[in-house]
Amino acid sequence: MADKKGNVSSSRKHTLKSCMLALAKDWLEAEALEKVKERERYMEENCPPLEMSHSKDDLMELCKTMYDKINVIDEERYNLEYKVIMVCNEVLDLNIKIVDLRGKFKKPALKKVRMSADAMLQALLGSKHKVTMDLRSNLKQVKKDEKKEVGPLGWISHQEILSMLNEL
Repeated sequence: MADKKGNVSSSRKHTLKSCMLALAKDWLEAEALEKVKERERYMEENCPPLEMSHSKDDLMELCKTMYDKINVIDEERYNLEYKVIMVCNEVLDLNIKIVDLRGKFKKPALKKVRMSADAMLQALLGSKHKVTMDLRSNLKQVKKDEKKEVGPLGWISHQEILSMLNEL
């Protein structure tokens, strides 16, 4: 049975696993180093080193150029946010159209299940809970009055009004 293709010894599995983990670790380190280099390159392109002079006019000019750059970046950000919102709304509209084109959902015909209320409760709650349900015992008893008095309103008696107020 050791000649089967799928059988690999545990030492071989351990060696392969450690090699894979070492390779993945190297890839993650290379990726992190690449991200750091990319960040540095971006900062060099978009954020030149600051040359500070002590004159007030030079500082005012620097503030104005930075303010202009901030405004340009904010405009780009707002435009991108607007485009994202428009695309999301378009996706929602297309989803609604897809649902409308499919038509109404047809409810499947339900099969009749012959199961008592006790069996349903036992299936839902499990065998640990012993619950018996007598549905007829929970029904209200209705008393039939043969003689009804007509009250001053013409349709309800004074006693019935008092009994309804007592129930509240």
